Amino acid sequence: MRAPVVNALAPSAGVYVDATVGGGGHTEGILEAHPEARVIALDRDEIALAAAKERLARFGDRVTFVKTPFGEVVAALASAGLTQVDGLCADLGVSSPQLDEAARGMSFRREGPIDMRMDRSSGETALELVERLSDDELADIIFHYGEEKRSRRIARSVKRALAEGQLATTLDLRRAIVRAVGPVRVGGVDPATRTFQALRIAVNGELEQLEALLGALPDIIRVDGRVAILSFHSLEDRLVKRAFHDREIWAPLTKKPVVASEEEGAANPRARSAKLRAARRIATTPETAMPRRKAKDR
Repeated sequence: MRAPVVNALAPSAGVYVDATVGGGGHTEGILEAHPEARVIALDRDEIALAAAKERLARFGDRVTFVKTPFGEVVAALASAGLTQVDGLCADLGVSSPQLDEAARGMSFRREGPIDMRMDRSSGETALELVERLSDDELADIIFHYGEEKRSRRIARSVKRALAEGQLATTLDLRRAIVRAVGPVRVGGVDPATRTFQALRIAVNGELEQLEALLGALPDIIRVDGRVAILSFHSLEDRLVKRAFHDREIWAPLTKKPVVASEEEGAANPRARSAKLRAARRIATTPETAMPRRKAKDR
């Protein structure tokens, strides 16, 4: 959904953040839209950064790359000598190249290690997480991050497979899930989908990173600056919707989430679940809105 994101940002002469540069498509769109636009391109994935650097080499010093999770956007801007920017976009969740690479262990369609880290240079793997958690703790993660109602059964089956030495690969993990809930797809969704999503979110701290990013936006986006965020599941979308709901800080640019066209959905199946929300910064300081919001909550 490159065009809707770039259109929402309406790039001009200024500095923009691509919080998830990935393959570089959104950054490329911003840089092509205005000859004086510059981009701070963030990603925690070294492989994605390398691909983006190659794709965007023709733009020279108009793009600055920073290896970091987007929740640390304030520090990333500080490293570039900045405190505020004119706009930001983020393409949340897992990318198609990450899903397609078996060694990352993010897909149950390819056999690989149960890893799931976006940054494979740090943090515990999904298998290490499963080993560390109790049955109840694992079930809670599957329930809350995967919105999986059968989380208790799945957690017990996964831990049993681990105890029996039958949990080494992503296909082993899927077998343990199917053993608990059966192979039948519900609404066209594979029975392993929600559990894989939950473990990936937990391993990468995805919701915590998103909350940190959303919390930083009022400080780092200049007045009249724009933000465009693509989410791919309800947990992300709810957080973005709630952040943009503060009308003393944000003016919505999308009355309803923008979804992919039929053509784009056919060309890129992952885009079918994408929701784009965009907003314009209107308040001069976030502090002016906070007291009223707290009073309203009471």
